[in-house]
Amino acid sequence: MTSHEASSTPTVSITEAPPNVTVLQQTPQLIALYTIIRDIKTQRADFVFYSNRIIRILVEEGLNHLPVQATSVSTPTDLTYKGLKFEGKICGVSIMRAGESMEQGLRDCCRSVRIGKILIQRDEETAEAKLFYEKLPEDIKDRYVLLLDPMLATGGSAIMAVDVLIAKGVPVERILFLNLISSPEGIDAFAKKFPKLKVITGFIDEGLNEQKFVVPGLGDFGDRYYCI
Repeated sequence: MTSHEASSTPTVSITEAPPNVTVLQQTPQLIALYTIIRDIKTQRADFVFYSNRIIRILVEEGLNHLPVQATSVSTPTDLTYKGLKFEGKICGVSIMRAGESMEQGLRDCCRSVRIGKILIQRDEETAEAKLFYEKLPEDIKDRYVLLLDPMLATGGSAIMAVDVLIAKGVPVERILFLNLISSPEGIDAFAKKFPKLKVITGFIDEGLNEQKFVVPGLGDFGDRYYCI
């Protein structure tokens, strides 16, 4: 391989992951979308548009991991089609504020889906998570839960959010965690803590820096999505 060929090879996700972690297929389209949202020069409107495209892909993949059951329907040609339907009710739970960016992608795929919210903030000095607020559907223990947060750094916020769901009676195997970018450290901590919980991530990055931010990352997702 020449130096020119090596330099032109796109960066793809780390693919080695625990068995309960699914990394999106690293297609040229997906890598192109990530290239846009990682670029510091990308303006907010484009960041939102292309992030939403990735979120939609993540939600569609997450739905593939929900249980289904056989069903049959009659078609307009008076024939029977043997198909599938989802088993059980679902809801989304966003980890505020950045996780709220993923709510519309879930609504686009699941009409009238119920959405809960959990506010967990990270202490910038200790990097530890602290719970401030939660509002969840009363019947959440009877639903499959899609937990939404675009970035997984140390895993502290996501782990605390799952602990909140478990305390509300949600079986851990009924929770799916969807996120755009993860660190290897966060993935390992999360998967070891909850080996029966499925994680769907778009990209596992190189790691964390001294400030515990994902690198190369894309900066503060919430700021770029809502503010900049």
